[in-house]
Amino acid sequence: MTEEQRSASERLLDTAERLFYAEGVHTVGIDRVLAEAGVAKATLYKNFGNKDGLVAAYLDRRHERQVARVTAALERGGTPREQVLAVFDSQTQLFARPDFRGCAFAAATAEGPGGGPNEERSRTYRGYVRTVFRDILERAGVADAESLAARLHLIYDGAQMSARMDPDPTNPEIVANARALVEAVLDAAGL
Repeated sequence: MTEEQRSASERLLDTAERLFYAEGVHTVGIDRVLAEAGVAKATLYKNFGNKDGLVAAYLDRRHERQVARVTAALERGGTPREQVLAVFDSQTQLFARPDFRGCAFAAATAEGPGGGPNEERSRTYRGYVRTVFRDILERAGVADAESLAARLHLIYDGAQMSARMDPDPTNPEIVANARALVEAVLDAAGL
């Protein structure tokens, strides 16, 4: 791939990510993405196949960024408890972003028909988050780590939904309430 091709492909993906996240994958037409990226339709076909391929690449990129954020958070935490809390702390950094629109995977899945690539990628992402929690808990020797990981994941999702739906996503109550719930769950598990 030449530098010019890569550049056009990156521009297309960058534009798609901005528009899909802000407005929705089904709301934004491919002609608008192409126009704002300043690329020809041939770039879409050559690099992504079609709009579904572009949506898949957008969600894959979001997944990679979430993995990087969570990995960095885990590296900051020392004990298993600190690691779990660090994941939640890193999540709250997203809430303060002016372009925060909630979970890209939840939005993409809600907008489309079941069983498509959006749903598959969303399941992969959700599985990743739950596995992170389960692995931490298993390493700590927590009994029924799978069940506790599901509870933590529910708090994780709820915090993100509250941050999206409440008028002020930087509301310290959302962060404080999520953290208090996580600490209570960890306390009950003896962690």
